[in-house]
Amino acid sequence: MSMNKDLELSNYNYEIDQELIAQFPIEKRSNSKLIILNRKDKSIQHKNFFDIVNILNENDCLVINTTKVVPARLYGKKSTGGKVELLFLNPTQQGPKYQVLIKPNIKLNHKVYFDEGYECSFVGLDEQGNKIVEFNKPNVQSLLEKYGFMPLPPYIKRKDDLAQKYAQTDRIRYQTVYANMSGAIAAPTAGLHFTNEILEKLKEKKVEIVHIVLHVGWGTFKPILSNDIQQHKMLPERYILDEENANKINNALKNNKRIIAVGTTSVRSLETIASLTGKYDSSNKLVSINGCSGQTEIFIYPGYKFKMVQAMFTNLHLPCSTPLMMTSAFAGREFILSAYKQAIEHKYRFFSYGDSMFIE
Repeated sequence: MSMNKDLELSNYNYEIDQELIAQFPIEKRSNSKLIILNRKDKSIQHKNFFDIVNILNENDCLVINTTKVVPARLYGKKSTGGKVELLFLNPTQQGPKYQVLIKPNIKLNHKVYFDEGYECSFVGLDEQGNKIVEFNKPNVQSLLEKYGFMPLPPYIKRKDDLAQKYAQTDRIRYQTVYANMSGAIAAPTAGLHFTNEILEKLKEKKVEIVHIVLHVGWGTFKPILSNDIQQHKMLPERYILDEENANKINNALKNNKRIIAVGTTSVRSLETIASLTGKYDSSNKLVSINGCSGQTEIFIYPGYKFKMVQAMFTNLHLPCSTPLMMTSAFAGREFILSAYKQAIEHKYRFFSYGDSMFIE
């Protein structure tokens, strides 16, 4: 029996020219291109992101992820003077011990030295096989805020001098304008196109704006290793929805407002909350949810039935990535891939610093 094509990793591959992978953000956030996919009539339109002020209306409820990216990449030196790079996987945890990825590898009990007298020793591994380091001084977060670099994904090339040269630009632009709760090690990139001006215009149009938090973790970049995508396990990420924002969502559900998620991270949080706390009517339509917080490992791929999200903003994702599978679950794999083909023809900019997509 042949496998369902939607469940095979190889069917999420596509060819992309290196020059379409955005290395830097566009000068003005909202000037990104916007490809619009209509799921009902399978039509595709090409606009600009600033057009969303006309696309959204007062019957819409827009959910944004207000997590803040920590500059979680830190460079230090070994006792021999060799350079070492640490990526903190859970940078806001308390105490002297942290989970990290280290490049190049160091031996057990060896030390890495940083600015201001900070040093850490590699003391062991956690259950997932991540390295644990222990610091000699408290307030490691202030060390990261002062000396850390934004944890840009590996396809954005920031070798040595470039990392320094663009450190400030990346600190501003690899962060949404509404970020307010530190904890992420990757940006919720669909939100990078919003400006305060656009948010104000949406509020004037009476679009309801809801804040949710999902601290994006390393799992976002973790490659899928099995051709059967069902075998893949997402790493847990922390989400928070407070009562005030849950009430806004309940109001939207009651008044049949369209719930639009900004980014796959918001989608994962909303769908998790709908699964855990949702109340449904006799026709299985979601009626209400509760505010809650916790960890989610939800992996959304074709076959998934969406409980809450009715439209989404997202970026153009890497081949064979979990966000590409989620958008395929939402709009259909073939439709998504045909839209990507058009985006490539129209020279859209891809991935984190790239252009935007709206699926309705």
